[in-house]
Amino acid sequence: MADLLPRSSAGAGLLQWNSDFGIREITPHLSGDLVERMEYLYVRVVKARGLKWSGDIDPFAELRLGGYSCTTRHVEKTVSPEWDNVFAFSRERIHAAFLEVFVRGRGVAKEDYVGGTRLDLAILPDAPVSVQPDSAPAPQWYSVFDKKGEHRGEMMMAVWFGTQADKYFDSAVHADAAFAVDDKLAAHIQHKLYAVPRLWYVRVKVVEVREAVFADKARVSEVFVRSRISGQVHRTRTSTDHRWRDEENGHLFVVAEPFEDHLTMSVVGVKNGKEEPEGATKVDKFSSKINVNLCLEGGYKVLSEPVHYLSDVRPSASELRREPIGLVELGIREAVGLAATRKRDGRGSCDAYCVAKYGVKWYRTRTVTDGLSPRFHQTYHWEVHDHCTVLTVAVFHNSQIGDKGGLVAGDPVKDVLLGKVRIRLSTLESGRTYAYAYPLISLHGGGVKKMGELRLAVRFSNSSTLGLLQTYTQPHLPPMHYHRPLTVVQQEMLRREAVTIIAHRLGRMDPPLRLECVEHLCESHALRWSMRRCKAHFFRLKEALEPLSAASTWFYHVCRWTNPVTTIAVHIIFAMLVCYPGLILPTFFLYKFLLGMQNYLHWQWRHRHKHPWHIDTKVSHAEAAHHDELDEEFDEFPTARPPEVARMRYDKLRSLNARIQEIVGDVATHAERGRLVMSWRDPRATVLYLMACLCLAVITFTVPFQAVALLTGFYLMRHPYLRQRLPDMPANFFRRLPCKVDCLL
Repeated sequence: MADLLPRSSAGAGLLQWNSDFGIREITPHLSGDLVERMEYLYVRVVKARGLKWSGDIDPFAELRLGGYSCTTRHVEKTVSPEWDNVFAFSRERIHAAFLEVFVRGRGVAKEDYVGGTRLDLAILPDAPVSVQPDSAPAPQWYSVFDKKGEHRGEMMMAVWFGTQADKYFDSAVHADAAFAVDDKLAAHIQHKLYAVPRLWYVRVKVVEVREAVFADKARVSEVFVRSRISGQVHRTRTSTDHRWRDEENGHLFVVAEPFEDHLTMSVVGVKNGKEEPEGATKVDKFSSKINVNLCLEGGYKVLSEPVHYLSDVRPSASELRREPIGLVELGIREAVGLAATRKRDGRGSCDAYCVAKYGVKWYRTRTVTDGLSPRFHQTYHWEVHDHCTVLTVAVFHNSQIGDKGGLVAGDPVKDVLLGKVRIRLSTLESGRTYAYAYPLISLHGGGVKKMGELRLAVRFSNSSTLGLLQTYTQPHLPPMHYHRPLTVVQQEMLRREAVTIIAHRLGRMDPPLRLECVEHLCESHALRWSMRRCKAHFFRLKEALEPLSAASTWFYHVCRWTNPVTTIAVHIIFAMLVCYPGLILPTFFLYKFLLGMQNYLHWQWRHRHKHPWHIDTKVSHAEAAHHDELDEEFDEFPTARPPEVARMRYDKLRSLNARIQEIVGDVATHAERGRLVMSWRDPRATVLYLMACLCLAVITFTVPFQAVALLTGFYLMRHPYLRQRLPDMPANFFRRLPCKVDCLL
């Protein structure tokens, strides 16, 4: 349990923040780059020609560099194969002086090699200091010899030292792993850019059905229409006149470009309250006409993530999209101290990769195999159309790699989420580079655990300050969300469908982005019941209302004359504002301005390098969460727990709802008393209320407003010697008013 609890740090400053779950600032590079300059040995195996071997073979190339080994793909039955595969080896891991390249044949016994060549790495030039994307040399032919020294053909290759800015870096297979990397494994560990398909809403409105006749020639009195697009199904209400003109909004479906699915509509008859079975209706002989209005809703933004974590707010239609206002650059440097997720050769190991999500471009870094402190040092950038959006970076363990290398046998297992980081762009200063080590926090049924740290560097730059400020005056979502708003239930249902479509499309790419990764990045379980989240939201609300509570406490002490000097000063200021009411609003706004300037100076000179927001275990109320609460949060729906556990949780939920019920009942009671005072349910109370209203009308008409306000204020702030411990007369009158609580069972 030691690793589930935070360890406090007594140091001061950002480098030793208050707990292991905190964020640490790291030193930026003097060059201004977001990541470090890392050197790699690139080997591009293009093709071979004139391979001499008797019989048919499926040639492939094998590279060996010290203890590292990797292979290209097989090319069937040819002596002039073309591979064009690029491999990269981290220079800091290279301890060998020679690179060996062999040509083998899968059709040969024991996959013996046809021939090979050996290259001396000492003769290669160093990587250029000024990194150029086109620094790769032209490939050249190398002779291939067998074990006896006989010439067996030629191989075209290019070998050079470069950096991560090389144009082949993204497509290269990073083969410096503790095990052999074949062509199948290479597809699951390489870098990838995922382009999220553009999503649209399709509105289907059924107007009417004509000539609905079944196979037995009997006209059905009640029918409904069922619409289906892929796994999304909607149906109209049952109608006797076969018309649905009152259903103005119709039904919404989520589709993605390119449009591959079909809209299927069927008319279903209802007899005696039951649907006609498909076998009895003989659909092939059924005939009808359906009047349908179809529309591609391009004015909406198809939500695939919660509104609080939106990374793109542009509508589906390109004509309605605004020009970009800036650019955000992200540098994923390295992860430090990752928790071991598997055992390999008797020691802890992890195969980590990162996924950066913003807008329609998701980047997946290469998988750094067999390391607890992987170094990525890759940079990405996105155009920003609205800076009030969130950039998400998640770290996963690649569970598709076996303990001894290669892909896992049998059904694939889920990749493990190690943690994620959210960066809200509106909290970043323009042109400033933020370099921090963010904690990777994992929450599961056993508790909260720190899985390591992720070191990132992010920089936001805007092209127009005026355009940046104008975004604050525009609606957060496209105007269509306000002209024809969607209900909360409908919006959440469509969001689940959008996540399903995105996961399906990205799962078809190579390498695929797995379903669990998409669900974690899109927060698909955000509406899952959680007692921990309820407590976190309650304390968030309590902290947000703390200024009101402090103001109420301050006014209470003013009324109690705790500090007579302060109370007298408040009386004087109150009298001035009442006598000169034109000063009320200017005084209020001037006070807010001075308060904001005071906070700015305090931030500017004392807390300039204050850490940005990150996933906080205290705000999430994860540190104090009970084990049973976490187990309930991660339980499936429907529950998979034993009946006695489900019964215990149900009783606990009943107890909590009983308290909420009493609070809601008290609020309803006070609201009903204020509304029913004029209903003459209690004639005497209503007469007293009307007489009081008449007297107040006469007094406020004859007495100046300033005098009424002064008397009211001085009465509320009167000295304790003039007070009594009993409730005031208005409070006594209000509590005696009737309410509908008498009508409850």
